[in-house]
Formats: sequence, C-alpha cells, structure tokens
Amino acid sequence: MDTQQLKDRFDGFPAKIKERIETTIGDAALAVKLKVGEILNKDADVQSHAVTPAGRAGLKSGEVSELTLIAPLKPGGAEKLRRFFSIVDGNLWGAGQVGTLHNMRFVFLDDDTKLLFATAYDGEWDPYIDDFATKIRT
Repeated sequence: MDTQQLKDRFDGFPAKIKERIETTIGDAALAVKLKVGEILNKDADVQSHAVTPAGRAGLKSGEVSELTLIAPLKPGGAEKLRRFFSIVDGNLWGAGQVGTLHNMRFVFLDDDTKLLFATAYDGEWDPYIDDFATKIRT
C-alpha cells in the first residue's frame, strides 16, 4: 500500500480518533498510526464500556449494573431464610416479574452470621428498585 493509500485510509477515521492518535503518537510512522486507528475504530463504541453513573447510587459499565450487599444476620436468621427458600422450593417467582433483573444470588457467610446478596440488572438503580416495590407482592 503506498503512502497516499495509507493517508486516505487514516483520513477516513473519525476526527476524535485521529486527534487522539496525533496527540499521543503524532511522530509515529503513518503505517503505525493507521494500525492504531483501525484498533480504535474497531472498538469505536468505547463509550459503551466507559464507567458511568448508575443513577443515584454506584457506577456501571455498559447497560448492566450490579449490586452486592453483605449484611449481618440475627441469630437464627440464616435458618429462617433457608426454610423460606425450602418452602418456595427455591422459586422466587416474584423476582421474575422485575423485567430489569438478570440474576440474584444469596450466600450465607461466616458460620451463618452474614448474608451476601448479589444481583445484576439492566439500567439504573431507581427503575430497578421501583420494579421491586411495585411488581413483587408480599
């Protein structure tokens, strides 16, 4: 590929990518700039992987947010929760009504004195919690 072809391909990248390359490796050979530009352009949706606010609480990368909580349990609390999970046969049907939910996990820690709750959900915190408040009946 001749120099003009390299230049034409490099000029085809978005201005933001070209500016980033010129600012960082402006003294590099055109072929190197082109290769870096191809890599950056291939992942042009870099912003979708950026860490952004997840509503009122936390940060997220992409569209899926996560929440992890470790809470102390009262004496006998783990046994009560195990009985509850047994009664419902592990089927938390109400949680399935929350359209933004991907998954939930409950783990008993430290000789049943603590509970780890982890969940992954789409979007932001407020709509997720609003879904739980309005779609899960007690």
